[in-house]
Amino acid sequence: MYLGNDIQQVPIYSLQPDDVTANKHFRMYHFEGTLPDQSELLIPHRKDYYLFVFIRKAGGRQWIDMTPYVLKHNAFYFTVPHQVIVKDSIDHLWSTGIAFTTEFLSFQENASLSNLPLIQNPRNGHELLLTETDTAFVEDILAKITSEYLHPSEWQQRMLAAYLTVLLTYLSRLYTEQFTDEDNTANKPVLQSFQAKVNESFRELHEVSDYASLLNLSAGHLSEMVKMQSGRPAIKHIHDRLILEARRLLFHTNDSLKEIAFDLGFSDASYFNRFFKRETGVTPADYRDTTRKMYQ
Repeated sequence: MYLGNDIQQVPIYSLQPDDVTANKHFRMYHFEGTLPDQSELLIPHRKDYYLFVFIRKAGGRQWIDMTPYVLKHNAFYFTVPHQVIVKDSIDHLWSTGIAFTTEFLSFQENASLSNLPLIQNPRNGHELLLTETDTAFVEDILAKITSEYLHPSEWQQRMLAAYLTVLLTYLSRLYTEQFTDEDNTANKPVLQSFQAKVNESFRELHEVSDYASLLNLSAGHLSEMVKMQSGRPAIKHIHDRLILEARRLLFHTNDSLKEIAFDLGFSDASYFNRFFKRETGVTPADYRDTTRKMYQ
């Protein structure tokens, strides 16, 4: 895997409307034996939107955060906003993709989608393998979504929301079957709200009391509820989120340790170094060297 010496930060790509619908919050992609845009090849980047892709036939490999995925036939791949993605090889592609923004999820007709396992992705999975029956179902729903997408009308948004709900609900069932998850976050509102706030503010806020204030709870009550609903202390969730982002930056950028520490809200690089080693068992520099050697 190539990591260029000129990489200073991970660029963020926004959803670009197509020429057909000009929709800023929802887009479909179709490839029929063609090569995707090569401009992203070998470039670590983030997307600020959700992306779900049904692969009928493909070759190549991509990385999502620090995990490589060799693209398989009849499989579904998905990412959530701000994960680091690298396409290190792409072959001709037969696929249909759906992309939408966080704003799209805030629309009234789409509100229920936010709680689906596939959207929340508590197991940090990115690949679903489909059976022949699954493939037939997904193909049928994607055909219906495509038809609505290409024929704008006053009912388009509601129809897209209805079909998308069916598709993502079906895939969420497969998700829970393929990624065993006893921690059903959707049924634990305090945990869900806490995790959402952590994702929004982990760079600025490092203490449980900070999040308790945002949620109008006492720090003790928040700690108790999060521990009860997840089995882990609230502070551990905050630390895990910081470590995930640190690993992304160490692996995918050439930012200095001081720059990464500052980006993550640490005023002192030496404290960041001690924090990272305490949480992972290795120093940030050792982690960067070891992982890059392993995945070259």
